[in-house]
Amino acid sequence: MADTFGPVRRTNAADDVSGPDSGTGGAGFGKEPIRVLVVDDHALFRRGLEIVLAQEEDIQVVGEAGDGAEAVDKAADLLPDIVLMDVRMPRRGGIEACTSIKEVAPSAKIIMLTISDEEADLYEAIKAGATGYLLKEISTDEVATAIRAVADGQSQISPSMASKLLTEFKSMIQRTDERRLVPAPRLTERELEVLKLVATGMNNRDIAKELFISENTVKNHVRNILEKLQLHSRMEAVVYAMREKILEIR
Repeated sequence: MADTFGPVRRTNAADDVSGPDSGTGGAGFGKEPIRVLVVDDHALFRRGLEIVLAQEEDIQVVGEAGDGAEAVDKAADLLPDIVLMDVRMPRRGGIEACTSIKEVAPSAKIIMLTISDEEADLYEAIKAGATGYLLKEISTDEVATAIRAVADGQSQISPSMASKLLTEFKSMIQRTDERRLVPAPRLTERELEVLKLVATGMNNRDIAKELFISENTVKNHVRNILEKLQLHSRMEAVVYAMREKILEIR
């Protein structure tokens, strides 16, 4: 079967997505196949993935969806082992859908398969519960390998994105170390409440409901928190707050 992605590259062992060599697949006697839900707004791409994965004896595509909203409904109904999902889709994007899928199908593991190499998308996907983040430039055989690895409990990130993630974490640690001698900025009681809820993974809408304030007010609080701490993202704010013991997450 020819590759269905474009552009497609075949990789050698050194370039493979991290994870042990899975060989040629095969479900093995008595072992249930890995049940996969494919989510992408391009029908031809979904069909291509189904054709490719149909060649794998240990992988079964149990359903498909064209956007994040449909993906949540299908996940609740089908309870797949793996959700293979694009990041940017109409109605509801993949990152936003991650959190809801984890609520309706807690055992499902989510792999983002996307053209987006934006660091922000990578960070938000991981925060939302994604276990893998792969670029669509990977070869078709790597998709099956990644599915098996994630099903076995591993995380899978395309090498170029993993490098960006490590660079960002190093920068975060360096910035935190540089500020250690500087007294921590004082946050208001309300800002601490917002920060605590951000640390639990809640989005602005849910925080607004929890605190009985408007979503716009939550956005203003988050912006003020980042400005006071001289940080650039919600994730950095939580890491900084925990390391500086501004906030203790139980």
